[in-house]
Amino acid sequence: MPKLSILIPVYNEAGTISALLDKVLDVPVSYSVTKEIVVVNDGSTDGTKEILDQYSGKIVVHHKTVNEGKGAAIHTGIKLASGDFMVVQDADLEYDPREYNILLQPVMEGFADVVYGSRFLSGHPHRILFFWHSVGNRVLTFLSNMFTNLNLSDMETCYKLFRADILKNMDLKEKRFGFEPEVTAKMARVKGVRVYEVGVSYYGRTYAEGKKINWQDGFRALWCILKYNLF
Repeated sequence: MPKLSILIPVYNEAGTISALLDKVLDVPVSYSVTKEIVVVNDGSTDGTKEILDQYSGKIVVHHKTVNEGKGAAIHTGIKLASGDFMVVQDADLEYDPREYNILLQPVMEGFADVVYGSRFLSGHPHRILFFWHSVGNRVLTFLSNMFTNLNLSDMETCYKLFRADILKNMDLKEKRFGFEPEVTAKMARVKGVRVYEVGVSYYGRTYAEGKKINWQDGFRALWCILKYNLF
């Protein structure tokens, strides 16, 4: 029976992690796919660790003693995961776990090896927030597409579902939000890889609500596009 590993990097999300894990645990997965939940606590200091310990036996948890960044937490999750497929899930409730089946469909029906969940394809709720964030996202996606020769609409999306062997064979380096352009660049070079994109919902949050990405991460993403595609 195929297994989906759900990789959840967590840093100081005591306010949302319990609700998120309850949703992930409860969501039914189609195609007779089982779930494995792999949470990497990236050195949280706000009580996240204690909340995660309450889910002992239901999830796989790894506690880091030092905060290294989202990318580094995902690297650890990839090593710990044992599923046939992997998807990244943020811990902040911006993405809806009920949409795993939307991501799985192209893979389970034999069309795709990798599926990106786009926040910009029509048909799903999308919270209206920051104009310049959306501009920056589209610029980064456009530049990434130029080098990878893909036609993605949302390279920076959290929801990326991979065949596990593709991710486990990548030598990933980026420890923070540079993970997105790096994994996209390296995925695009996998011989014969079949990439699909599906629309997903986006319940974005403000900085007051805990959003962590900033303008410096945008410049790092730009550098990563150049670094991992040209060099």
